[in-house]
Amino acid sequence: MKVKVSRKAHFNAAHRLYREDWDFEKNQEIFGKCNNPKYHGHNYDLIVSVTGEIDPETGYVMDMKVLKDLIKEHVEDAMDHKNLNIEVEEFKTLNPTAENIAVVIFERLRPHIDNKKELEIQLFETPRNFVTFAG
Repeated sequence: MKVKVSRKAHFNAAHRLYREDWDFEKNQEIFGKCNNPKYHGHNYDLIVSVTGEIDPETGYVMDMKVLKDLIKEHVEDAMDHKNLNIEVEEFKTLNPTAENIAVVIFERLRPHIDNKKELEIQLFETPRNFVTFAG
C-alpha cells in the first residue's frame, strides 16, 4: 500500500524571465512584464510530496521532520529573499520560470530521499498559477 505525504513551505524571491541571446523587443514580446530589467518578485508556495510504502516499524512513509529540514536547507535557505537570476547558481544559465524552479527544487531534494520513494514538487507562483513536477 502506497501513501503520499506532503509538506508545505514558502519562500519569497525575485527573478527576471529573459534570454540573453534575444533582443529586448523579443524578450518583451515573449515574457511581457516578467522581462522587467529591474526584476520582479513572487511569494512562492511549495508543496513537496513523497509517496511510498509505510514503514511497519515507524508507521511513516518519511519522517516529516526530516522532510521539513531538507526543504529548509536545500530550498528555503538557498532561495528565500534571493534574486534567483543572480544568487542561485542553477539560474545563472537557466531561465527561472516556475517550471525550471520546480525542476531545480526536485533535483536539489532527490539525492536526499530514498530512491524507492516517489518525489513530487508543486510550486505556486501565484494562487492561480502553479506547476507540478515528478521527475
